[in-house]
Amino acid sequence: MLGSTVLEVAIGLTFCYGTVALIVTTLQEALASLFRLRANTLLAGVKSMLNDPRFDGLARAVYAHPLVNPHTDGNAADERALASRPSYIEPAHFAIALVDSLWKVPGDFVQLRSAIEAIPDPQLRAAMLSMLSRAQNLQQFQDMLAGWFDNAMARMSGAYKRSQLLISLLLSLLLAIMFNIDSIHLFRTLWQQPALAVHLKNVPGALDPAVIDALMALPIGWSTFPPVLNADFALQVAGWLITATTALFGAPFWFDLMQRVVRMRATGTKPEEVPLAVRIEGKVAATPVPLP
Repeated sequence: MLGSTVLEVAIGLTFCYGTVALIVTTLQEALASLFRLRANTLLAGVKSMLNDPRFDGLARAVYAHPLVNPHTDGNAADERALASRPSYIEPAHFAIALVDSLWKVPGDFVQLRSAIEAIPDPQLRAAMLSMLSRAQNLQQFQDMLAGWFDNAMARMSGAYKRSQLLISLLLSLLLAIMFNIDSIHLFRTLWQQPALAVHLKNVPGALDPAVIDALMALPIGWSTFPPVLNADFALQVAGWLITATTALFGAPFWFDLMQRVVRMRATGTKPEEVPLAVRIEGKVAATPVPLP
């Protein structure tokens, strides 16, 4: 059966890891917004998909279309001149913008095929001609283009998520070093002094000063700086790495786990099992005797 010390240690660790993950997520979203990472990643994906690295061909024409980028005048000479960059493009809108970029005479499929055959890149030309030859009408061709775009963006999304995981790991490692959040030291201290985590009862819903104060009440932070480079420092580095890797699970995982552990602590210990003989004896004693 889990003892109270184990539960207090688990609550302290999960609260610490959840708060670190929450801070990392907040910083990550701020960086993504500041540097427009999603919009830049989408632009790089469209340029790669249409093989337009210099942004002077089909990619520029697509980004000039009002369905794709409604907040621009369509006169950007290069990507640095773009007044705005969308963070998301609807696949159907991308297909319409791509067809409009090639279709100088709407309704003239002969001209559309000629425009596709004039595309310099052989891979892009072959891919679009293959879809055009299989399409029976314009709507089917646009649906194929939308599916092609959706698959390409799925691959780009996977690459973006991997880069975000690396950024998350680096941010959490930086936080662990700055605030000396050593998981090994934290576990040892909470095991010896479980009362340090008794006040942690509520799962935070957002990052606020109260959460930071509760985090700083745990045994973290620097007592002496700089650290001495010895065997203890190597163990400390291992504790930082453990803390950094826990942020990859995300704050919802740790706070959900903390909520479960808090409920376990609130229920208390399970009452001891009453022997069978005692239960039978008590049942017989409680049975009313009929009057004569």
